[in-house]
Parts: sequence; structure tokens; C-alpha cells
Amino acid sequence: MAAGTVVLLRHGRTEWNLVERLQGQTDVELDHVGRWQAREAARALVRTHRAARVVSSDLVRAADTAAAYAGLIGVDVVTDARLRERHFGAWEGLTGAEIAVGWPEGHAVWRRGDDEAGVPPGGETRAQVAERLRDAIEDHAASLEREDTLVVVSHGAAITLAITAMLGQDPGWRGVVGLTNAHWSQLTRAHGGSQPPWRVVAHNVGAAYAPEAWRAGPQTGAEQASDTDGMSAG
Repeated sequence: MAAGTVVLLRHGRTEWNLVERLQGQTDVELDHVGRWQAREAARALVRTHRAARVVSSDLVRAADTAAAYAGLIGVDVVTDARLRERHFGAWEGLTGAEIAVGWPEGHAVWRRGDDEAGVPPGGETRAQVAERLRDAIEDHAASLEREDTLVVVSHGAAITLAITAMLGQDPGWRGVVGLTNAHWSQLTRAHGGSQPPWRVVAHNVGAAYAPEAWRAGPQTGAEQASDTDGMSAG
């Protein structure tokens, strides 16, 4: 048997997210808004999902986001380096504009989604990331029961590629929008061996705040809470 439900949760905001620097595997902490987002996401997620196991990337921004949720349900966080963000090599710490200046051809190819030609210098291919994320998720799910939920806390590009792989798509497929900080996607295992083996039940779900309030953080967030059903734009 194996877990029948997987929830993939992206970490809260960091300072590098705010200024749009490529983080990759650089270990950047949550900022004050990210810590608030982690707490609010945990409160929202626990209303619908009480995980049998919580696993996380070992990078601090993901592990701290995972701890906010795990603390509410009384379980420990298991860290796994395979759940790290894509390694962007020489591009980590740079903005898109800086990458375009330093590697104009590579940046253009990367933005088009060419997996091999668009690999950052010293970085990983999409295929490599998709495979390690899928393997990690399946390994952790394998020891759980069909009725159990596995919550996985990871990173933007990594989660997108994990979902792509779990849906049986090529790593270059661009059919999944990236998750907003501290939002999640829910996948359910298909019955009877049908393909693809996983189905997306919900995507980019978060706490019930309007997008501008979610970005602003705790100073204005409470006053601008949305009356929506918890879905937030990417």
C-alpha cells in the first residue's frame, strides 16, 4: 500500500522572492511576511488535511514552513535533501535581468523551456529535478496506507516539475502554473493502475486572503481577508 493523497506545499516568502532573485539551493530564510504566511497556511491546511507524515526539503525556508504545519498536528518533520529546489548553478542569487545580461542566449533558451540547451551553468536539468522529486515523494508515500495523506514541503520550480512527472508528462511540458508562496497542490492516486498514476484534485490553494493582502503580510492582511473559497491566483 501507499499514501492515496499527496499535498505539495510551497514555502513562505523570502527576501529573495520579494526582489526576484533566483534562489535555487541557496539557503535563504523566510522573511517576516514568509513566517506569517507559513503560520496562516498551516492553519488553513489543517482544516482539510491532517497528514500521517510531513516531509520537507532540508533548506530552511521549506523546513520552517513545514514546522508551522507539523506543530499543529503534533508530528515531526522529516527532511530529505531530494526535495530541494532545482540547482541553478551560476545563476543563483541573480535576477532575471542580470542573467539575461550575462548569458543572453542561455537565458532566452531557458525561458523557452528547452531542457538541455537551457541548463544554467553548473545547474540541473528539469528532467533531473523531476526524477529526484518524484522518487522522493513515492519513497515517502510507500510506507503509508491508502487512506493516509503525505504533506511534502518544497519549492516553486521543484513542485511544478514534481507534478509534471507525477502526471506522466515530459519535463519540458509547461501546463502547470507555479504555486504562490505558502500555497499547495493536492494530488490523489489513481485507482486500478490507470494512467497517469496521479490526478490533480486542487492546485494553488491557500489561506483565504486576497492576493494583495497575502503579499502585504500581517500589517494589512487581517483587514483585507478575502471572502473567497480559499483559491488564490498565482
